Amino acid sequence: MLLDREALRGMEKRYRAAFVNSLSGFKPANLVGTSDGAGGSNLAIMSSAVHLCSHPPLLALVIRPDEAERHTLGNILDRHCYTLNHVADTFIEAAHQTAARYAREVSEFAATGLAEHWVPGFDAPFVAEARIRMGLHLREHQKLAINGTHLVIGEVVLVDVPEACIADDGAIDIEAAGTVALSGLDSYHHARLARRMAYAKPHLPPRALHPDR
Repeated sequence: MLLDREALRGMEKRYRAAFVNSLSGFKPANLVGTSDGAGGSNLAIMSSAVHLCSHPPLLALVIRPDEAERHTLGNILDRHCYTLNHVADTFIEAAHQTAARYAREVSEFAATGLAEHWVPGFDAPFVAEARIRMGLHLREHQKLAINGTHLVIGEVVLVDVPEACIADDGAIDIEAAGTVALSGLDSYHHARLARRMAYAKPHLPPRALHPDR
């Protein structure tokens, strides 16, 4: 089925949102932890984390326009630090529930039963249940003119990863950590490695690093 711009524009609003949000394929599922600096904590699920650079380690988040008050964005801009926590298959329901629009004074940690984990000297909460988690400092923020979306770029300054999930070459086995992926707005998927491929070079054919997988 081939759809043009007019067909996309003619879709019912919720149908179009589900359809278009599925087009980019599998996306990372992360819980973003923030603090308001006055004892309040916030937690929000996001699927927009994008790798920008390895040195320095930079990740970007895309946060939706200001149609409603965004506690996560406000806390990031005020406190300049936040956490990213991989969603695992053991707490999908609690992670998904953080998308509900709770009042500012309500912590999603308390509302969903997830536990806060604090690292001394870092002013944002991690998710205790997450096996892979990162602490980031805000490095750049831009509001995109095309639709009011916010681009937030952070530098990874803390990483907590199970040692058993780190390969000899530095690659992280996120499948072993139980990390799940998202598609669309509400579909969670188990990750399964198809194969790792050797570095591509013009004079060599494609080669799997582990042919048995």
